[in-house]
Amino acid sequence: MAKVRVDNTRDAAFRATTRKHRELKFGLLGLLWLVGTLIHHPGAHAQAPEGLTAVEGLRVGHFTLVDRPTGCTVILAEDGAVAGVDVRGGAPGTRETDLLAPGTLVQEVHGIALSGGSAFGLDAASGVMRYLAERDIGFQTSVARVPIVPAAILFDLAVGDDPTVRPDAQCGYRAAETASTAVVAEGNVGAGTGATIGKTGGSARAMKGGLGSASVRLANGLVVAALVVVNAVGDVVDPATGKIVAGVRTLDGTGLADARSLLRANTVTPARQGENTTLGVVATNARLTQTQATQVARMAHDGFARAIIPSHTPSDGDAIFTLSTGQHSGAPPLGLIGALAADVVSEAILRGVRAATGIPGYPAARDFPAVP
Repeated sequence: MAKVRVDNTRDAAFRATTRKHRELKFGLLGLLWLVGTLIHHPGAHAQAPEGLTAVEGLRVGHFTLVDRPTGCTVILAEDGAVAGVDVRGGAPGTRETDLLAPGTLVQEVHGIALSGGSAFGLDAASGVMRYLAERDIGFQTSVARVPIVPAAILFDLAVGDDPTVRPDAQCGYRAAETASTAVVAEGNVGAGTGATIGKTGGSARAMKGGLGSASVRLANGLVVAALVVVNAVGDVVDPATGKIVAGVRTLDGTGLADARSLLRANTVTPARQGENTTLGVVATNARLTQTQATQVARMAHDGFARAIIPSHTPSDGDAIFTLSTGQHSGAPPLGLIGALAADVVSEAILRGVRAATGIPGYPAARDFPAVP
């Protein structure tokens, strides 16, 4: 019988390559399992009740105007926070977002201003700058410290009777004065006061949006949180069930029409251009670079797509900022942070709409019976 020659060298190399592929495969599956467990099983982590203020180093304040449903919300990072931003949709209204692009000089911001009032509301950031400048907080130049306060706005001028009532610099200043580390107020407050949703059937069939916040704290101390102001064209949907929480109403105004049905039937009423926006701020105590913060903002937009249908439309000016305070040591697990960011963003959207109360012409989710 002829002897069979075995190439032990080649066989050993084959076994080593196979083992590496197997380890890589199970490593990736393990990461996916971990992210899925953290997202879909709340028992896997402790929920922090504070919302965005669960991230140490941040304070949140609101100022709500009384003459018309509108206002502004301010997030202060007085010790500085590395920031990134991702803007989507066709109708953004922003300020100081170019300086957040990776590779630019300024790496940290000292606050974020979110405001109603359309482009007029961008002036709220000036008030936040004044508040910080009075406390000598800002980017050091040769002659003064300049506070860096990016901002974004939503359109709510059609809500209420007098569109000349809108947030200004004083509104931003007052919001900064009220900023604290307390549990974030939700619903009809600050920038969420005049927020509305569900406009695929026209504004006459819309409902009340609002401001919400959510956070997650892992056992190792990593915190990821979000604050979202929901003023979207689309409906708000619970990603866990697929059921409508609030959105476009039926023709008689007594039920939920479901934007998905209107889209498939091609019976959508075109939304007014530039009159809708969902704004978000994601924060973490992880130590991120500006490039990484931008990547987290991009991933966080998945939370919009899960909970708002449709999202990122030509009539929306959707934007998400990311803030990194760097309080948590260790290399940041970027994929995990981004996945959790999307999760808390969608949770914040649901919380904001469920916390909202109805105003004339815009009933809230709580005014409708739960969808079976």
